Amino acid sequence: MSSVFTRLYVGNGAFDIVGKRVRWYIVSSIILLVCIGSMVFNGFNLGIDFKGGTKISMPSVSESSQTISTNAVEDAYAKALPGKKPTAVQAVGSGASATIQIKSPALNVAEVATLKTAIAQDTKPQGGQGAISDSAVSASWGGEISGKALWALFWFFVAVTAFLAFYFEWRMAVGALVAVFHDVIITAGVYSLIGFEVTPATVIGLLTILGFSLYDTVVVFDKVKENTRGLLGLTRRTYGEAANLALNQTLMRSINTSLIALLPVIGLLVVGVGILGVGTLQDLALVQLVGMFIGALSSIFIATPVLVDLKMRDPKYVAQAKRVAARRAKATGPQVAEGIESVDEDALASDLRKEEAMAAAASVPHRTAKAGDARRRPTGKRQR
Repeated sequence: MSSVFTRLYVGNGAFDIVGKRVRWYIVSSIILLVCIGSMVFNGFNLGIDFKGGTKISMPSVSESSQTISTNAVEDAYAKALPGKKPTAVQAVGSGASATIQIKSPALNVAEVATLKTAIAQDTKPQGGQGAISDSAVSASWGGEISGKALWALFWFFVAVTAFLAFYFEWRMAVGALVAVFHDVIITAGVYSLIGFEVTPATVIGLLTILGFSLYDTVVVFDKVKENTRGLLGLTRRTYGEAANLALNQTLMRSINTSLIALLPVIGLLVVGVGILGVGTLQDLALVQLVGMFIGALSSIFIATPVLVDLKMRDPKYVAQAKRVAARRAKATGPQVAEGIESVDEDALASDLRKEEAMAAAASVPHRTAKAGDARRRPTGKRQR
């Protein structure tokens, strides 16, 4: 176990993530199919803001200073409106501001009056029936939020594609977009499978996880770009091995970043929901918790392997991989697995010097001589 953590910390390419990419594709495809199937056949548990309905709010403390349970409210609802069920009954807030919110399909005026009377008689909340408020919720507001979210998602993908294609290359842009789509579909699928309520806060939280997934992917791609600089002229590693080395070098950082990002979200769930009882915080934290976890996995197991597959369609990189294989076939000693650094230092000395020279040239900016430098430069002539 200690050797695993040592390799993880050192990041010397010991974990062959890219070389086993078919395995990750299969696992990911199965999960995606399950999520898509659930979204198609089960749908989503849409909140009242998307379906429309009636919302009723009441104090959670009775006239005798006893806490009113949600079960008592549900019983009062069933007694007042036989054959109908509330969409959700939630205890929200804490202390003097604690309330119970009842979300129900749309009720007419008579049904609302009957329900409020039954709840007041059965639960006897502080303030009596006058403390029970009701409001009608239109489905158009949730639809408007969804439409704006879809437009935001579209322009986000356009901007991301343009930036990555300009800063890196189009293959990296495609790999990053595949990972982001992967995150969105699986996160939405988890909501459909488990039956979490989808609210406007859920939609907002879904948009926030896109940036997290993309951030981790860009960090890995930047290391891949550094490791593959001048690769076509070398025979030390193939593109897949160089990309796998980049993944290993950033793996510990990805894990630490994900853990640090997930801790506040877990705290939001524990404090915001368990202690304060704020339903909006629950909706926001749940989607972020699921999305960040999936995003961390996709940046490691999906984005870079997709990039490698796209790169290896290029004949130049295929020819370079054949030169690497030919050089290794001539080398003496045990052969090394894909993604694992070779120990044949004599055969690789020339390529290593080239890599070091390229890295040094990339890290030190080129200095252009100025006119003043020419005047100060010794010419070998004696001045009189």
